[in-house]
Amino acid sequence: MAPVLALLPEYAGREDPVAELRAAATSAVAWLVDGADGVRIVAADVQAERVGTHLLESSAPHRVRARSQADDPVLVLANGSAKRTEKAPGHLDDRAVAFDDALGAALAAGDASALAGLDLTLAAELWASGIDGLASLGGLSVEEAVVDYADDPYGVAYWVVRWTCAS
Repeated sequence: MAPVLALLPEYAGREDPVAELRAAATSAVAWLVDGADGVRIVAADVQAERVGTHLLESSAPHRVRARSQADDPVLVLANGSAKRTEKAPGHLDDRAVAFDDALGAALAAGDASALAGLDLTLAAELWASGIDGLASLGGLSVEEAVVDYADDPYGVAYWVVRWTCAS
């Protein structure tokens, strides 16, 4: 699984199946790039990186650069499990909701250490993508966490969360 390929223009249809998610992601990326010289993308695969690059280019094309700086804000692309329901891409796994609840709580609380402690093996079994990228945020000191979106369209858990971290 890669973070919502429907956010890419070539996957968009006449009717936008993820309009609310798209609006939240676009708004969050605009917030992220405000005043920044560049943004570092943390993505699990090429498709996720394409989604991140598209979001950045749509919001602030001049802020996308090949090499990021250490102090650049970070855009992490990940998703929760893809096994929340019988109709989910990975079908139903009874462990999915509990995993997503813990992940969502950590994101909403700005609990970077909880993200660092996520079970990466379980995440892979549940088709959660980019969880190692979230776990890499473990050393951050989060001052504020804002959840702009939290839902599970098509049986896949997605969040759009903005963290303000201590510098």
